[in-house]
Amino acid sequence: MPIRFDDIGNRLKAFRLGSGLAAEEIAHKLGISRTALYRFEKGELAKIETLENLAELLKVSVPTLLGVGVEYVASAVSYFERMRQIEETAEHIVVLAGPISYVLASDAFDRALGDILRESVPDAVPLRERALAQIDELMEVLRQRKDTYRRRRPAIVNLIAAAEMERFLRNGLVGRHDLPAKVRRERRALARAEAEHFTALMDNEPIGVQIGIVLDTLPHTSFQIFRQPDRKILALSPFRLGEEPNIRVGVAMITSAPEALALHDKMAKELWASALKGPAAVRFMRGMVEKLNG
Repeated sequence: MPIRFDDIGNRLKAFRLGSGLAAEEIAHKLGISRTALYRFEKGELAKIETLENLAELLKVSVPTLLGVGVEYVASAVSYFERMRQIEETAEHIVVLAGPISYVLASDAFDRALGDILRESVPDAVPLRERALAQIDELMEVLRQRKDTYRRRRPAIVNLIAAAEMERFLRNGLVGRHDLPAKVRRERRALARAEAEHFTALMDNEPIGVQIGIVLDTLPHTSFQIFRQPDRKILALSPFRLGEEPNIRVGVAMITSAPEALALHDKMAKELWASALKGPAAVRFMRGMVEKLNG
């Protein structure tokens, strides 16, 4: 597949955001102007020496910046920015990403998410202040991502694991489990409201949204398949939002490798074929909510 310079620019921006370095700081270290850096991020061709220096500064490989083979992403901020960029031109998306698909989540989920992510950062973690600051950056990226989805409304197929939804309802929307009892009750109420939000989506069947409940075991690593006008892209990620979130540890992978796409596309089709859909999925979800909140 030929190298696309607009994609290189997108990757540069995503990895810059994930690095925690300001554009001015990067430009200064490279001996270029901030304007030149922004031009690179818009897809203007940079010299190979500049790309090599950028890769070293951002702690990624040149092949990753160029999109050769697999793109490895060790920052949740960078990963979700890449998702936003890819969704800008996606026509169809298949999502298997824990109990909650972010772009379909409610506004109430968004309002609570920042606090949940902050409480997920251990008190004794090294550079905790930096980790908390990155959550603000991540929330801004996520808001832009949801705005992109709501503006464009690409078709989306969301696979939800029944076991993960049950755990979500039992534990609540929490970043950790040592919370006061009152807070735990409030978070379980938020989880129930979110489950009811997704049940309403299944019941109302808005155009372009399909949701299936999978009763079988699903992989812990989430994946998404994006179909754009000229290609398909697969994203595999350890990062998750919501109940017991992980935005700090792991390496995501993004690729257009035909074999990887074919295998995950086959898995998604088989899971969708066996999933509960329509009225059956609505009855299942309502039954689960009533059972766990009765």
